[in-house]
Amino acid sequence: MKRRDFLKNTSAAALAAMGATIPGTSFLSSCKRAGNEIESTADTVILLWMAGGMAHTETFDPKAYTPFEPGIESSRVLSTFPKSPTAVDDLFFSEGLEEIGSVMDKGTVIRSYRAADLGHILHTRHQYHWHTCYEPPQTIQVPHIGAWIAHERGPVNPVIPPFISIGQRFDVGEGEELKAYHSAGFLGSEYGPFLIPDPSSGLESVRPPVGMSIERFEKRHQLYRDLVDQSELGKHGSAYQKESMVRAMEKSYALLKSPESEAFNLKKEPEEIYREYNTGRFGLGCLLAKRLTEAGARFISVSTEYVPFMGWDTHENGHTRTVEMKKSINRPIAQLIRDLDRTGRLDRTMVILASEFSRDMMVEGRPGKTVKEQAKQPEVMQSISEYGMHKHFTDGCSILMFGGGIKQGHVYGKTADERPCSTVENPVEISNIHQTIYQALGIPPETHYTIEGRPVYTTPEGHGEAIPELFA
Repeated sequence: MKRRDFLKNTSAAALAAMGATIPGTSFLSSCKRAGNEIESTADTVILLWMAGGMAHTETFDPKAYTPFEPGIESSRVLSTFPKSPTAVDDLFFSEGLEEIGSVMDKGTVIRSYRAADLGHILHTRHQYHWHTCYEPPQTIQVPHIGAWIAHERGPVNPVIPPFISIGQRFDVGEGEELKAYHSAGFLGSEYGPFLIPDPSSGLESVRPPVGMSIERFEKRHQLYRDLVDQSELGKHGSAYQKESMVRAMEKSYALLKSPESEAFNLKKEPEEIYREYNTGRFGLGCLLAKRLTEAGARFISVSTEYVPFMGWDTHENGHTRTVEMKKSINRPIAQLIRDLDRTGRLDRTMVILASEFSRDMMVEGRPGKTVKEQAKQPEVMQSISEYGMHKHFTDGCSILMFGGGIKQGHVYGKTADERPCSTVENPVEISNIHQTIYQALGIPPETHYTIEGRPVYTTPEGHGEAIPELFA
């Protein structure tokens, strides 16, 4: 599928969601029915999103290290970093992730996640799939996992938005495609993400613009209600969707006037703590996630941000770029885990680190599946810019999980030590990850709604299964 077709179909899905007639009886979630409740082990989820395709062999599943030298054969290189020990015996990460390694006695590394085979590889298609569990395109707008959790569990603190997304801008690169899954879909606008593109400006997100008084803002609030009635949603959307959009605005207005808005103010942190997190926008996003967890957010996503050919999207200079990406994530992630553990919140907060797929210098997609080559790798490397994991690899990826009932100091799954470094033990699919998270939150696997005569589950057809071996 071409990017233009993907965008066209997801836009159509958005309009379909707006126009859907959703009777109240269809919103009796199965998790609210007597007799099928499950015990939760977590109250909050923090997703640390490594946008762009983080290579497993360069991060949390290192293989044999081969240093660069001009004239080296590309096929000889499995990892471009040496291994480094962690806090867990016989568990090694790649060099540059020592701080995260030091807290692995508090978490689990999954080394056998297999991204879906979606044909021609587009980052935003795989990101859509990871965040919603549904392959695009869909005839309805499927909710983001954060929206499902926000709706099913409700807010921890009614003033704090239950679903907050930090670090991703929508005016760079593939903005419209990213918007396609940053949505609550048919669940309603009030469960959609509260967007904070720049964590250092988080407080500005909950304050009126400079020069606007509260009285003037209140007038705008009434105008907003009028505009909702006159909008496409007002004309063609269901009553539920219109009411949900108004409730979303009213909740934002309540936050504006509340003392809890100070949770978005990073200047309230002690200078020494601020310095530990301040490796850039992602690091400060982790600091904001800590503060919002303390204030009562339900689901928080912090992204390294997807911009084509930047960040983890290493189509060239893979090794050099990965050095810098590790510097941006290593210290703040470890500090986040330590801070949550120190205050006792890690027990009920699940922290997940993941990416849409992995990378390899020689293999595009999944071995045995033919997909379009998107990055050229010479058979023999002459320049350091050719040293690193450039192609998209979907057959073996790493995920970290901490807290919320997850085992400590545990390794699940395995990839081959030789190319292709594919999953060879305990394969994990995205439906397994989603249902593991939902189980931790106490959301039953049969949770679904009937939309336009179609039952829509948290995972496709409700077939996803949690991984019991991940829980303590």
